[in-house]
Amino acid sequence: MKRILTLLAAALLLASTQVARASDQQEVVDGATIVADKIQSQSGAATNIRELLHRARALLVVPSLLKGGFFLGGQGGTGVLLVRDPKTNTWSSPAFYGLAGGSFGLQIGVEVSEVALIIMTDKALEAVLQNEFKVGAEAGLTLATVGAGAEASTTSNVGADIYSFSESKGLFGGVALQGAALNPKPDWDKIYYGRPVTTREIVLERKAATSGATRLRTTLDSISQH
Repeated sequence: MKRILTLLAAALLLASTQVARASDQQEVVDGATIVADKIQSQSGAATNIRELLHRARALLVVPSLLKGGFFLGGQGGTGVLLVRDPKTNTWSSPAFYGLAGGSFGLQIGVEVSEVALIIMTDKALEAVLQNEFKVGAEAGLTLATVGAGAEASTTSNVGADIYSFSESKGLFGGVALQGAALNPKPDWDKIYYGRPVTTREIVLERKAATSGATRLRTTLDSISQH
């Protein structure tokens, strides 16, 4: 009986830990959904972002970037990657990524709550799907910012492989992510989808789905189709 109770207690502890972690993952997805809602509803820089999403290959959103008083060196956060199917103009389920390191180029006292990368080309998407991707440091890939004072249609930005933007206090603007590293988080994917699943299976082969990401996908579908 004592052994049974011990095993039961261990099972309950494991279950509660998984629920907590799954809750953390859903919080990231919900945060990305809030960013998508803002892009859909706001004017100004969000208009430029919507135009890019019409033809983007993928979108990576970090809804909660760790904030610091100085240049955010060594900071980061967790986000999600979704890929658009150019044939159906629909978006995949999210795969989890971590963003860490680098110097985000923000002045003292400036807070950034959300950061995103709009991935425009197959070449850039393939680079991101590798085990580690260094923003702005990959050979042959061009990175540009979009937001207040950084129109996506300007000559210097036309044809970029990746566009970055940030949102702080209700306003979109550019943010430098030079040197930051993107890494997939397969442990988060496994818990969120309830089984081992690779990033490619989620975003390219579309072999994983959950109702928790339905609103995020629907919002991005709506932006891409209008």
